[in-house]
Amino acid sequence: MSKDQELRRAAFEEVEKHQDLVEADPYRLHYHIMPPVGLLNDPNGWIQWNGTYHLFYQWMPFKTGHGAKFWGHYSSEDLVNWTHEDIALTPSEWFEKNGCYSGSAIEHNGELYAFYTGNVKDEKGNRESYQCLAVSEDGIHFDKKGPVVHLPEGYTAHFRDPKVWKQDGSYFMVVGAQTEDLKGAVALLQSEDLHEWTHVGVLAGGGEGPLGDFGYMFECPDLFNLGGEDVLVFSPQGLDSEGMKYQNVYQAGYVVGAFDSQNGRYEHRAFYELDHGFDFYAPQTTEDEHGRRILFGWMSVPDQDEQNHPTVNHHWLHNMTLPREMKLVDGRVYQTPVSELEELREDSVVERRLELDHETHEVEGVNGKAVELKLEDINIYEGWFALEIGGSARLVYSSEQRIFTMERESYVDGVVEKRQTEVASLNDLHIFIDTSSVEVFVNGGAHVFTARFYPAPNNESIQFTASDKTTLTLKKWDLRKVF
Repeated sequence: MSKDQELRRAAFEEVEKHQDLVEADPYRLHYHIMPPVGLLNDPNGWIQWNGTYHLFYQWMPFKTGHGAKFWGHYSSEDLVNWTHEDIALTPSEWFEKNGCYSGSAIEHNGELYAFYTGNVKDEKGNRESYQCLAVSEDGIHFDKKGPVVHLPEGYTAHFRDPKVWKQDGSYFMVVGAQTEDLKGAVALLQSEDLHEWTHVGVLAGGGEGPLGDFGYMFECPDLFNLGGEDVLVFSPQGLDSEGMKYQNVYQAGYVVGAFDSQNGRYEHRAFYELDHGFDFYAPQTTEDEHGRRILFGWMSVPDQDEQNHPTVNHHWLHNMTLPREMKLVDGRVYQTPVSELEELREDSVVERRLELDHETHEVEGVNGKAVELKLEDINIYEGWFALEIGGSARLVYSSEQRIFTMERESYVDGVVEKRQTEVASLNDLHIFIDTSSVEVFVNGGAHVFTARFYPAPNNESIQFTASDKTTLTLKKWDLRKVF
């Protein structure tokens, strides 16, 4: 039996061994992508190919910690119902023995080309990294071609997460990197055939320009055109907090500018976070057949009290965000849940016009563990408005301070913690609650907050509170279980 076959069998046995324990977890999600067992992190190879959506993901099936990652694989025809496919990649070869790390996928000559980072460490922890290629005829089974990019000069071995696309007759690759002087950077490479690659240089960061001294490592870069401009998404590590910004241990965000494919230069403006909540990292996007730019993110952050999540006791950890459509509005990225998610709705809508004044209010029929809420035509005449979920997460808007706040009870010590951003006025909220996760889209997706939270399993309450007069229109749907 080959090493690849051994790893596949061992992963399958791990799923079978822990299936009952995993499914018994009250915090198991209803409609978010999760691992069948073990740990899930970065979205990989996210693409629509031959009419089918393929989402690969970093997977450690043997424990809820990190290690020599596999590429797990989900597929879908509609972004709502997902099939867990056979393992796409196992860390079975010398150039990936410590993990098939993150990467991307592209169609070429009717086949699916997957690019990923092969991670190698020696007994002393010294790292080597290779950008590798695997090719598939059916989108399920992959033939590994081995390394196609070795480490260019000027970078440490922290060189990973290749994202590949075609533009102006050539293929380009951006790679998350750290320069030898320990500056975060995005490296740019170019190819004519997807096999032979030339290092063009540093595209962003690396000690030069607006991102010159912006953390010590950039992960998961993704460069694409959106609304006539070129958006670079990446996840910087090593930023110091600035007021309400950069409150998580690592960030995920974007810059907007213009990419010149002829000389490999990228001029861009300021960095913005994509999500202001507690749990969002390593996003990846693709353009589908409808021309939509769709994003998946990992609903967590590396190295941030991961083993304190209560799901660890049920031998699984982490999940993806919902798929989000991205648009560029006045130079800023807006994110909204894809329209297909309306297919999750069960029964009829509960619709109410609320008038709050110095009170906490519960609405009949507005509760549950898997719920979609729309709050529209919000008018906060004075003071603040709040919405509490399951007694352990709270959304607050202060009309005087013009600040939107997400609060939750910490799963580490129970202390209330918060994330915030400035919002000039609160017009509408679109909220998805899923047992132990919440995603909040503010003002048509101009701001987004994402978090895991862990209410008492029997607490399905949703409460509305205002310090002064507040009116709004409320719509609520129960959402069906997919997983």
